[in-house]
This record gives sequence, C-alpha cells and structure tokens, in this order.
Amino acid sequence: MRRTRTLHPPRLHRRGRPPLRQVLPDLALGLIAALGLAPFGIWGATPLALALLIWRLARARSAAVFWHALAAGFGWFGLGLHWITQPFLVQPEIYGWMAPFALVLMALGGALFWALPAWAAARLSPGWRRQALAIGAALVLSDWLRGWIFTGFPWALTGHVWIGTPVAQAAAWIGAIGLSTLTMTLATLPTLLWRPRRPRAAGIWPGALIALILLAGTWAAGLARLAAPLPPDTDTQLRIVQPNAAQHLKWDPEYALLFFQRLLDLSAEPGPRDLVIWPETAVNFLLDQADEVLPVMSQAAGAPLVMGIQRREDMRYFNSLATIAPGGEVTAIYDKFHLVPFGEYIPWGDAMARLGINAFAAQAGNGYVPGPGPMLMTAPGAPDFQPLICYEAIFPQHLRALGQRPGWLLQATNDAWFGTFSGPYQHLAQAQLRSIETGLPLIRAANTGVSAVIDARGQIRADLPLNEAGRIDAPLPGALPPTLWMRTGNLPILLLLAVVLAAATIRRRR
Repeated sequence: MRRTRTLHPPRLHRRGRPPLRQVLPDLALGLIAALGLAPFGIWGATPLALALLIWRLARARSAAVFWHALAAGFGWFGLGLHWITQPFLVQPEIYGWMAPFALVLMALGGALFWALPAWAAARLSPGWRRQALAIGAALVLSDWLRGWIFTGFPWALTGHVWIGTPVAQAAAWIGAIGLSTLTMTLATLPTLLWRPRRPRAAGIWPGALIALILLAGTWAAGLARLAAPLPPDTDTQLRIVQPNAAQHLKWDPEYALLFFQRLLDLSAEPGPRDLVIWPETAVNFLLDQADEVLPVMSQAAGAPLVMGIQRREDMRYFNSLATIAPGGEVTAIYDKFHLVPFGEYIPWGDAMARLGINAFAAQAGNGYVPGPGPMLMTAPGAPDFQPLICYEAIFPQHLRALGQRPGWLLQATNDAWFGTFSGPYQHLAQAQLRSIETGLPLIRAANTGVSAVIDARGQIRADLPLNEAGRIDAPLPGALPPTLWMRTGNLPILLLLAVVLAAATIRRRR
C-alpha cells in the first residue's frame, strides 16, 4: 500500500541559535513593520512584513524561534521607540552619553516581549500551522501584557498602525488590543491557510484573499461609523493655550518669566471662552507658593482656568492639575497617579538621590508621589471631565476605572521631552484612539504641541503644530453614547485569544 507524504513548509536547518545571517531578515522585517507607526503611517507595510515574519517563525525550529522573534522585535521597537533618546539630549552635556544605551536597552526589552511568547508558543504547538496560529495569538497577548507588567508601557502596539485610518474605528467595539488582534490575524492567515500541495507562491493566496476581505470589511465598517452624524457641540467654549516653552529653557528663571507672560497674554486675548486650559507643569513655581499670583492668572484668563502645576504637601511633591475659579480660588486638584519610571520617580529614590540620580521631569525633591487614582474634575461652566496627565493617556484601562462617565477627557502634557519627529505624533495618535474607544471628545493641551481638539470619533477638529506658540478657541464637541468597548473592555478579546491558544497548543490523542 502506497503511503502519502504530508507536505509542510521547509524548516530552517539549525536547531539552536541561528547564525547572524539568518536573523538579519527578521530584523529588517521588524523595521519595515514599524513603518506603519506614526509619523510614517505606511500602515500596509505592517501586516505584510508581519506575514513574512510569521511564515519564517512557522518554518523555524522552536529553539530558534526565540532568536528570530528577538531580532524582529528589536527592529520594531528600535524604530518605533527611537524617540526615547530625546530626554537624554535635553541636557546632552550631562545625560547625552546615556542616549544610545537607553535606545538599545529599550529596544531589547521590548524585543523580549516578542521573543519569549513566540518561543513558548512554538514549543507548545504541534505542527507548523498550529505554530503560526499560536505565535500570532501570543504576540497579541504580549501587547496586552505590556500595558500592565512593570507598571505598564502599552506604546507601539501592533494595532496602533491603524490610527488615522477608518479601521481604527473598530476600537469602539474591540479596543486597542482588538486592533492588535486584527493586525496579527491578517499576518497569520496566509501561513495558516497555505496549501502545501501547490507551488509556494500560489499556496498563500487563499489566506491572503481572506485577509484582504477581512480588512476591506473592517475598513467599510469604519467608514460607515465615520459617516454617521455626531451629536452637536456643547455650549462650552474652550481656549487651549500652547506657550511653546522649549524644555532646555523651561526652568531657566529668565525664560520661565517670559513663558509665564506668554501664557497670560495668550489667555487674555479677545474672544469668548468659558474655560481656559494650560498644559502640564505650565509654570515654574509650586501651587502652594502661588497665592499672590493666582488672581493675576485668573484675571488674564477671564474665565475658570485648568492648569498643570507642581505642588508640595508635607515634603511630598505631586504633578498636578488645578482648577482656578475667577478671583484665584483653587476649587479642585488632581494628582497624577501613573508616574513614568525614571522620568517622574526613581525606584528607591532616596538612596539613588545620594548617588546623584534623580527623576528627569521632577523639578523638586527626588521625584513625584503618585496620586490616589482616576477621578472626575469639575470646572464652572463645563461638564465634568476626566483628567489625564501626559503618560496616563496611553493606558486605556484608566478610562474604565471611574464609577460614572465623564462628559469629556482632558490630556495636559509636555511633549517637549519627546523631540520633534515621532514621539509627539505617536502620543497624539494614542489620544485619538482613547476618544474612539470611549466615544468621548478629548481636549489636548501640550506645552510645545501638538495641542488639539479631538471629537468623539478620534478626528482632529483643530490643532496647533509643534514648536508654535498660540491658542485654540473651539467649542467642546459632544459625546457619543458609551461604546461596546467601554461596557466590556478587553475581556471578549482575551477570551478569544485564550481559545485560540488552547486550540493551537493542546495535543490531540491519537
């Protein structure tokens, strides 16, 4: 009786660590995939490059998968997070030598979030099809895990490449992790549905065709959501002030006075406003030292003022937002609770301070103390809002942590730390995604830009570009009803991924 032989993709021959020449293509694929992120926005490059990567990982021996995925992750995070060098260049004479080490360590740390799940998935998966399926699911779970482990850093998710396209509207139903699931589904389908009895090029077409149909359907659904009418704007007129205080000059006493006067002048310009908004750490003095100047600020604003400011309480320092009522009275305070490691606080800060190591962003003390958590803030003449200071806006889970729904979101930030190429635009893109996920408008006040008014579908209504002083006068956009993602969170996607992983890794009894 004649036996039939099942064909499968040929495996890479080396069982252990592959030679450098074999992982260089994976590094290149990671770099190409990262072109989908802002500011490049070449979204089509990401699923194509990741599809080739999944094909290569499915061919590799499980022991070598770690190294192939590590190289690809190093390319992805190296290009996607290269702005991480910029904070070290604000004072290059002191910290500049750290910049290349920071980039390499950040890229390598991110790459481990690809290499370890991919290796584990490959080890547990019988057969190359299941290996491809398990690796795709594991990489999505890695995106989710990065939002939680080591205080979280959900930046440069594979789903972020869709921001700015109609596909991003799917985040209203499935969130940012759902977009990552879509990305990896598109990348996995050509290998998963490959027909081994056909020539290799022809064999990928069934999966590629289904991937194109899935992408087209999601795109059409996004266009339909964008075409639906939005609620009317509210009656609240906002004024967003962008002082354009360069980071290397921001705390210089002479320039700080100039920037403060610029804030006052821009706030006092003619025009209707019900609420004036200044960015994160807008001034160089502490709130508890500002009793004499608060009435001056209030008079210049001509309306209630929400401003970013540092404050001290019993020798503890906070990065805060304060609401200043007409007359100069402080009526509400919010303290940032999700602090940037090494930027706003240093682990074992007191001991590190003795070695001369302090947090970059904190101008008083050894670092900031975290606030109690998410909260609603009130300001006269405007609906209640949820404040987000800088880095907090990259964490979607904070938006579901309140007991009641705000009328809008406010992000006060200082993106001057991030340079002018990619960091500020990636941060802005994530703010747009928060609006889509919640169905809430988001108002963004940035020190050097990009300040923006973002409607409830993540579309930018008005903005001020980088490195330009000015103001935005605009009505507060209306809010949409709570989205599906706001009601369910990531639970449906996580359950789906768990089922996929179980199906890919459980070995059947013969």
